[in-house]
Order: sequence, then C-alpha cells, then structure tokens
Amino acid sequence: MCENNCGIIFAFTNYLYLAAMIKKSDFVHSTQAEPHRARTKEILKTHPTVRKLIGKNPLTIIAIIGLVSFQILAAWLLKDQSWWLIIAVAYLLGAFADHALFVMIHECAHKLLFKNPVANRLAGIFANMPQIFPSSVSFERYHIKHHSFQGIHELDADLPNRWEAKLINNYFIGKIIWLLFYPFFQVFRISRLKEINPFDGWLALNWIVQVIFSATIIVLFGTKAFAFLLLSFFFSVGLHPLGARWIQEHYLTKGEQETYSYYGILNNVAFNVGYHNEHHDFPSVPWNKLPQIRSTAPSYYNSLSYHTSWTKLFFRFLFDREISLYSRVIRKNRGKVALTDESKPDFDLTHPVSNKVPDESLMN
Repeated sequence: MCENNCGIIFAFTNYLYLAAMIKKSDFVHSTQAEPHRARTKEILKTHPTVRKLIGKNPLTIIAIIGLVSFQILAAWLLKDQSWWLIIAVAYLLGAFADHALFVMIHECAHKLLFKNPVANRLAGIFANMPQIFPSSVSFERYHIKHHSFQGIHELDADLPNRWEAKLINNYFIGKIIWLLFYPFFQVFRISRLKEINPFDGWLALNWIVQVIFSATIIVLFGTKAFAFLLLSFFFSVGLHPLGARWIQEHYLTKGEQETYSYYGILNNVAFNVGYHNEHHDFPSVPWNKLPQIRSTAPSYYNSLSYHTSWTKLFFRFLFDREISLYSRVIRKNRGKVALTDESKPDFDLTHPVSNKVPDESLMN
C-alpha cells in the first residue's frame, strides 16, 4: 500500500517539478507587423479571382432563425426531463448549436449578411438570444479591433491578461478552470482596453433583449429549460472539444506561427469557422466561401501549419505543459492603422474609392 501511494506521490511531485521547469513568464514578443494584411495584398496580386468571393450572404439569416428555433424547441422539450438528460443534450447538441450561433454573430459583426449595418447588428442580437449572456454587440466592438490590431495587448481582447496568463500558465487544473469559466475571463479583459468605448445604446438594447428572453423562458418553460440554455452556452465555449477553437486560432502550438486554420469535419457544423487564416486574410468573405480562398490560393495556405482535429487539440492543450496562456505573440507596433479601422483590407484593396486609410498604411 505504502509503495503504491509513494509511487503516486512521486509521480505527482515529478509532474509539478517538470511543469515548473518549463513554465513561461512572458508572451512571445514580435517586432514584425501582423502577417495578414501583407498576405492579403500578395494573394490579390497573384490570384485576382479571389476578389470575386468578397460580398454578402443574406441567406445566413435562415441559419440563424433555424438555430435559435432549435434551441428554444429543445429547451421546451427538456423542461420536465431529468437532469442527466438535460446535461447530456446540452453537451452533445446544445453546445454545437450555440457554437454555431457564435459563428453567426461573428458573421454579423463583420457585416457579412446585409448591406445595412443596422440589419446586421439586429441579426446578431437575435442570434445571441439563446446564449443567455448579452455578447453580440460587445463582441463586434472588440473583435473588429482584434483584426485591426492583432497582438497589440491594449487593443486585442483575444489576448489573455498578464495576470490571467500568470495564474493559469501551463497547469492542467488551471487550464480546466480557464476553459470552464472562459466567458468570465474574457469579461475581465475589458478593463485593459481603455481606448474602446465599453457601453452605448446598442449594448443596452442587447442587455434588454437578453433579460426579456431569459425571463420569458423561465416563465413559460421553467428553470430546467433555462438551465439547458445556460449549460449549452458554457459547453459551447469552454470545457468541450469545441473549446479547442480558441486555442486553435492564435495559440503557438506549432512553432511561432501566430494564426492557424482548422481543416476538419466539425467545420460542417461550425460554418467553416476553422478557416481562420483565410478569414483574417479576407474578412470580407462570408463563411460559405472561405474554403474557396484556400482552393484558389493553395500555395499560401498548404504551406502553413494547421490543425485537423479540435478534439486532439483539446486534450493536447490540457496535458501539454509546453502550451500555456503565454503561448501568444504580442507586439507594440500598431503601424499606421487608425483606431477607427473597420478591418476590411481585402475590400478596401479591391474598392480603392471607398478607402478610409491610404493603401500603403494597410501594410504597416
């Protein structure tokens, strides 16, 4: 008995020792500009047909309506069911629906549904409803800055806080906690983004709609239905293979390449959100045409490292001590990009009349 217990204690102590030995204390600093704007210009020069993919996809609203309806119907069907079934359905179905709704909100943030910006924002607020927490408007505000200022710590909300990275670092338990409460860690990042207005009338509308929707679900269907929606939300962004998407996009898992795509089967239920290098290079291309960017310019994307399994990456992130929250590239150089930049270099380069920023500044 003692021998077995001592062996376990020794193994755990050795794990902690090795973790401490390779623990990082800072992000990876880069003096180079973010890689996407330069690649956008190069691809448009060598493969001009890519510009035909730029545009809107109004049919995306059908997917939004379908996903919102699915979540409401599932909540109704589960309102009197046992808790184990509610948790299982939330993990196996609800999480995928909510994750897909995040992608729809992402499309709305880039105004890829309608020509009218207001219509896109309203569609995003509608898509947000089953997710309980109001996030559509704030996501648009911070995500566009993530594109325009990738790696700039005071403007890129996708980067962890320094205290957040230090707290979680490369610890297994810390990573579990981080994934489980990922939405809350994101909220804590807002305070450091002092140049971005955190509140306005649109954000207030987003909150009002969410409060009314949540109250309606509780009154009409009961607390179990509400719990299903809440669980679906947390599973969709956290302790679930889908949570690996946040690691896949920009964490340094294969050298110091700072953006990675995912080419796997789950793109079929995640509206091609895995095509992340393609999206950063061409943010004005809607979800249904992202694979065509890679097929049109394969030499640019097949030469980059990429992932083929979110599930594999999920477990690798948890157990691989070489991957920590410090595994991100940060930079000081903002170039000449204006704070008001709308993150559409592909559109601006193909529609020079509408440029708000001089063409040469897009490359800095």
